Amino acid sequence: MRAGTTSRPRHGKIGRRSEDPAFAAMRQLLLLRHAKSSWDDPKLPDHARPLNARGRQAAGAMRRAMRDLSLAPDVVLVSSARRTLQTLEALGPWDETPLVEPMDALYLAPAPGMLAVLNGVAETARSVMLIGHNPGLYELALLLAGTTGMNAGTPAARRLAQGYPTGALAEFTVPGPWERLDGGSARLLRFLAPGDLPEMAA
Repeated sequence: MRAGTTSRPRHGKIGRRSEDPAFAAMRQLLLLRHAKSSWDDPKLPDHARPLNARGRQAAGAMRRAMRDLSLAPDVVLVSSARRTLQTLEALGPWDETPLVEPMDALYLAPAPGMLAVLNGVAETARSVMLIGHNPGLYELALLLAGTTGMNAGTPAARRLAQGYPTGALAEFTVPGPWERLDGGSARLLRFLAPGDLPEMAA
């Protein structure tokens, strides 16, 4: 399944590609909150709200930052909301197009719901990006980092403790299988928000 498609896999776990043993290495998880959305039309359902101009600019800035950091997922799980899909669209084009899974289950999902989705990812997936919404995404990031991780005093932990603004990205390493991902089982490596980027400072 390629970026821009909306169909679901017909069989197997999310992100199944091959059984190559090379996929058994340390895994990467990227949690991205959608960029800033528009409230201009009060009659528009929440699910249909698009990004506003600032959000599109921020998503573009995050795309460039991700490229500079060589952050390129091979699987993207994205809420079916318009603003999350538009955030994903702004991150392209990719050097290698990831497998994309738009999911109604991720729309305004709480942390346990998103964790359950991640537990269903195929173990062949090395790098997974989940694009979702607050407050669930923030709660998931705190859960995965755990008390020990959040008390470590790292720049990423200090930045995450301040909140999870629109367009922000948390990068984790996952040492075990996706099916065993749980509270405190991932290591927070990086937290980056559009406001941290020079081009968005104005």
